[in-house]
Amino acid sequence: MNRTATLRPPRAQGWIAGTRPRRTPPAVRLFCLPWAGGSSAAYSSWTTAFPDEVEVCPIELPGRQTRWHQSPIERVDPLVNALATALSGELGGRWALFGHSMGALVAFELVRTLRRRGEGEPETLFVSAGAAPQLPRALPAIHDQPDSIVREKLVELGGVPAEVSDNPELMELLMPVIRADFSVCETYGYRPEPPLRCPIVAFSGERDREVPPARMAPWAEQTTGGFRRHMLPGGHFAVESERETVLSVIRSHLTGS
Repeated sequence: MNRTATLRPPRAQGWIAGTRPRRTPPAVRLFCLPWAGGSSAAYSSWTTAFPDEVEVCPIELPGRQTRWHQSPIERVDPLVNALATALSGELGGRWALFGHSMGALVAFELVRTLRRRGEGEPETLFVSAGAAPQLPRALPAIHDQPDSIVREKLVELGGVPAEVSDNPELMELLMPVIRADFSVCETYGYRPEPPLRCPIVAFSGERDREVPPARMAPWAEQTTGGFRRHMLPGGHFAVESERETVLSVIRSHLTGS
């Protein structure tokens, strides 16, 4: 048997991790974008948390996991342009987007890029712990600061497990990705465009000091399709500690149950 002949090309040029296209298209696809320093593994448990009609598609950004050999991208525009091109063949039916923290910003600009390309808009844009994009940054940039400061910020946010942040060798390997992700957010410049037509559903941690609830509320200005905000007990990663609540809300919007 020729093993080479059985190899399948990576899905969406490697941007969708861990899944193969279904023989029968799902009713809706949910594309999930990670936070700064995160990877598609953040959503591995989500793939079995929805009924069969919903296909969870974790997005793998360059520089991590299966794309370790690729250079991370440091700016929003080239990131969303490359992602939009890769996903163009996956948008034939209903689809939605979820993004946490940095992922919320990337998801928003991805929608606007796809809209400009005539690909339409998602059924729903879900954003979590990411400030409304039109707001000016409230915190100093750290992507170009010494490693110790970048690591301290990452630990403060809670974006990596202790076994990773406490491992100097592993943190050194991850630092280019972490810096690139922080750069994506910190060099972003909002450009006004007409609001989206799709609804936006936001998740906000009541004790999130990085993105307080007041900085989530202005997402309402970015849509004419309706805005709902869900307050969660917890901080910046309340989406993790309150995962079942988040999943339940998303299921309800995508399946009506």
